[in-house]
Amino acid sequence: MAQALVLDFGGVISKTLFETHDLTERALGLAPCTLKWLGPFAPDSDPLWTAMQHGEISERDYWLTRSREVGRMLGEDWPDMETFVKRARGAEPDTVIRPEAERAIRIAADAGVRLAILSNELDLFYGADFRTRLPVLARFETIVDATHTKILKPDPRAYQGVLEALALDADDCVFVDDQRRNIAGAAACGMRTVLFDVRTPAASYREALRHFGLQFD
Repeated sequence: MAQALVLDFGGVISKTLFETHDLTERALGLAPCTLKWLGPFAPDSDPLWTAMQHGEISERDYWLTRSREVGRMLGEDWPDMETFVKRARGAEPDTVIRPEAERAIRIAADAGVRLAILSNELDLFYGADFRTRLPVLARFETIVDATHTKILKPDPRAYQGVLEALALDADDCVFVDDQRRNIAGAAACGMRTVLFDVRTPAASYREALRHFGLQFD
């Protein structure tokens, strides 16, 4: 059996911004259905997302573009993704955490599975104080964030960093991410992997927990 569950944050633990357009619009005072880009939920209607998936731009480039677009809707100049996330999600961070994530994390932790996060931009997008406002993050023994390490997935050193923090071999860890290239990077390092489908989060968590002989009830 595997020993540690290593999760990406955005999309895996938290809902994507695509899924919470209604919350964003209310928080920013925008009219309903103002935000129409839907990423993986309607890729044919989101050319920028498709370009990111094809490696033409980075994930950070995608979200910086969207952040600037939304800022302009409000007559403001938003220089980074952190501004967008804080304005859209800062008031009630718990509302964007997937209930499936909370349940899976509880099941794993109660069974003695070790928990870690490997993120490219947790503090960059959400701000350093965000962690203290999310009780679910207290379950994790380590968080490796490229905001501080400057090593982005799928660089092999990113995965090595979390393995060293856990003092485990790659095959002892199950890595879950919603980006295929990050999954490929983890697999190349010898980690067990689950490609998280944001459209069916329960099924993805069910697959992840099976590596530990656990059921997602």
